[in-house]
Amino acid sequence: MKFEHTSVLLYECILSLNIKSGGIYIDGTLGGAGHSFEICKRLGNGRLIGIDQDINAIEAAKRRLSDFGFVEYVHRNFSDFKYIAEELNIFGEVSGILLDLGVSSHQLDEAERGFSYMNNAPLDMRMDIRNNFSAYNVINEYDEKELTRVISEYGEERWAKRIAGFIVNERKEKPVETTFELVNIIKKAVPKKARIDGPHPAKRTFQAIRIEVNSELEILKQSIIDMVLALKPGGRICIITFHSLEDRIVKNTFKELENPCTCPREFPVCICGKKPIVNIITKKPIVPSELEIEKNHRSRSAKLRVAEKL
Repeated sequence: MKFEHTSVLLYECILSLNIKSGGIYIDGTLGGAGHSFEICKRLGNGRLIGIDQDINAIEAAKRRLSDFGFVEYVHRNFSDFKYIAEELNIFGEVSGILLDLGVSSHQLDEAERGFSYMNNAPLDMRMDIRNNFSAYNVINEYDEKELTRVISEYGEERWAKRIAGFIVNERKEKPVETTFELVNIIKKAVPKKARIDGPHPAKRTFQAIRIEVNSELEILKQSIIDMVLALKPGGRICIITFHSLEDRIVKNTFKELENPCTCPREFPVCICGKKPIVNIITKKPIVPSELEIEKNHRSRSAKLRVAEKL
């Protein structure tokens, strides 16, 4: 399948990155290279480093960015950023970093990857197919308590306990192997009225399982800190999130980096010695316009937050 992805908040990101010709820029979630293409057009004789754990994304990006001779490709998870930056000797030299934390349109549409509740496929959801751990393992090997935790915490699903119970009961007969099998179990677990009034009943559970499989939230805070440390003064980090848990981590991490002081509030002066590292550019997140949401409904929950290294 052709790798296609509609870049969310594209021009808002490009504007926020404040691209300088000749700078070093990093796309930590290369995807279909939509953002990177626009960065490259403005980069002159600079350097773009594209990171992605999905080999299909890397190959697609190579084709799309073939006219630009200054692009380097790294087939790894952005959680390895500290080591990547050390290997490339770019700490303190980076002008801008972009993270788009959404699942690409390609991954959702490529049925065999198992990300979508709209297509029948083996339970997979691995962003990096080199990993052995998949959605199948979560659904068939986690006990009821752990399943409830994952679905409740990562999916913010009010029916998490019922869904987990139904999954455990169903797999007593045979393993749950496909996305549609899981969707049918979820539909049985979620009361009829909730199925009628709310979003697709499987949406939150599928989100939760995907996050668990790919350890998406566990790696985020430390990755942000590592990336900020790699920026040069005046360099910017732009992060697009798609659900409240991610956004909360980005928001709070930026706040901690902007105001790292640990002194009690009643102290008249700071004695901990911790200095601000960033200035938050977006006091409120940037969200898609109505026109963008109309053209690409997958953008509707996107939020962009930007910080600048001091």
